[in-house]
Amino acid sequence: MVHAVIEDVEDRVDNRVIRRKIIRTNDEKFPSGYRYALHYGYTDGRGTILRYDNENQTPGRHECHTTDDIREIKFPGMMALREQFLEEIEELP
Repeated sequence: MVHAVIEDVEDRVDNRVIRRKIIRTNDEKFPSGYRYALHYGYTDGRGTILRYDNENQTPGRHECHTTDDIREIKFPGMMALREQFLEEIEELP
């Protein structure tokens, strides 16, 4: 299995954390070619505000997690999803 880290960044601001982990992979569990987690949440135990990831129990499934919900999403491409995530968290508390 081949993989390359594209991005692995964690930023903390007050009681919040922004993590971007993107790995290019040829693992068949990740048919998009990426294993990723784009996470915005609290550091004090209150949990996730927004997260995009590809769930590894179901190959090809991409998800959006919020404080209230987990839903499957269409994958627009890795860099498009990364940009969407960054734009969305700018508008969140």
